[in-house]
Amino acid sequence: MLKVGLTGGIGAGKSEVSRLLVSYGAVLVDADKIAREVVEPGTPGLDAVVDAFGPGVLTADGRLDRPKLGSLVFSDSDKLATLNAIVHPLVRARSAELEEAAGESDIVVHDVPLLVESGLTGLYEVVVVVDASSRTRLDRLVRVRGMAESEARSRMAAQATRERRNAAADLVIDNDGPLEKLEPQVRDVWERLVERAAAHR
Repeated sequence: MLKVGLTGGIGAGKSEVSRLLVSYGAVLVDADKIAREVVEPGTPGLDAVVDAFGPGVLTADGRLDRPKLGSLVFSDSDKLATLNAIVHPLVRARSAELEEAAGESDIVVHDVPLLVESGLTGLYEVVVVVDASSRTRLDRLVRVRGMAESEARSRMAAQATRERRNAAADLVIDNDGPLEKLEPQVRDVWERLVERAAAHR
């Protein structure tokens, strides 16, 4: 099994890279998806979030109000650290379960948005970073995701700098351009991962 850490700043296009890698045969462990699962209603994770931030972070039907929680934590580093201390251990435990279920010959790609920020690079044999300029990322967040510019800038500022993220990479995918330029790069990265996995066995 080859363990790969995939990361990139918000708006860099990491989800599209994940989708392509899965289409080539990767086993995906999606930290964002797991992070949503561990705070579903009835979970200890949601109880801990409500204990820390109050019932005001819940919707009327008892689910986590993500926009409200996001507005609280992304402009306050202490609150963000509190949230991360609740969610990250739960995500790591579930990720480990999914990884253990993969086969010995699989390439397991862990899609982890805050991989660098959380100091997790040492957990993976290969770290792949999806890179795009701040201008491109801001445009995608505002134009494609419909995010307010102030919120987009706040979320970007809460993450590692582009330079710090790229310095942690074994492989960098440049996603500053159109989709047709992305796919050949991802295919090349996949071929390198397959070679690495074969040598690893």
